[in-house]
Amino acid sequence: MTGGGDMTGGTTAALRAAVERYWAAAEDRQWDAFAATLADEVVYELPQTRERIRGKERYLRFNEEYPGDWHVRVERIVTDAEGRQAAARTEVTVAGEEPQELDAIHFFTFDEQGLIVGVTDFWPESYEPPAGREHLVERY
Repeated sequence: MTGGGDMTGGTTAALRAAVERYWAAAEDRQWDAFAATLADEVVYELPQTRERIRGKERYLRFNEEYPGDWHVRVERIVTDAEGRQAAARTEVTVAGEEPQELDAIHFFTFDEQGLIVGVTDFWPESYEPPAGREHLVERY
């Protein structure tokens, strides 16, 4: 298997471990480890802002360039019996004059090698995306 780690036949434990690696790498800003969880053709979607990012390189840059000091804590991971999908509930803390705590739901789809091919994030309320990422996203 390439890059994804210990995916063993799409078991629920392997999916859980893949999602845990994804979030641990994001929290630690370990972008090589984060990239190793993703398929080259990964698609990231934010329904509330109607944004979509296609491809590992663009999604990686999106995360590397994301502004501010934020931290994520995984509260729950649920996987399907077929070994292709997982969902995670997280609490994200954004530092600032008035720190914010946001709950979010994330849906993951995996390929046969256990790499993430799709991520859809749902945040607590709709918002307009911040300026400066137009070079990475398409609006839908």
